[in-house]
Amino acid sequence: MPLSLHAAYVPSALQMLGTARHLVDTAEKWCSEHDCGHDDFINARVFDDMLPWSYQVKCVAEHTQGSIEGVRAGLYSPDLNPPPISFDALREKLSGARETLEALTEEEMEGWIGQPMRFEFKDRGMDFNAEDFLLTFSQPNFYFHCATAYNILRMKGLPVGKMDFMGRMRIKR
Repeated sequence: MPLSLHAAYVPSALQMLGTARHLVDTAEKWCSEHDCGHDDFINARVFDDMLPWSYQVKCVAEHTQGSIEGVRAGLYSPDLNPPPISFDALREKLSGARETLEALTEEEMEGWIGQPMRFEFKDRGMDFNAEDFLLTFSQPNFYFHCATAYNILRMKGLPVGKMDFMGRMRIKR
């Protein structure tokens, strides 16, 4: 049986949403245990020219929920609004993305195969079909932003490891 678009995309997106949620919870716990301000993480960056940790977490939701909404509309443009500035608001953003993905059906997603899809950012655009947009643009982006959020926490000294990034794997039972 061939792999459906839903099977190729949704479980991995949910896994990274769970990882991002875990990273938010871990950062908040670290702050309370070490008497440090939340801004130490919310605004942390690997390099000055990179976007902050809160933006990395926001983008995990954007490249999951936002991408699904974009496919439905036939057009995706990244949300350039400032990221949430609290752990609770970041969790809320991730929860909304989780709810969107959990509501997707295989039938709906299979109906998107071959559908035209456009990505637009400022003065640039790229044309895709829906499945290639999700699997070659959206999916690498949510992994990138989740890994960057993880790396910022490591840089700040949090004792997170590879299993904190891996999240809930789909292990044969």
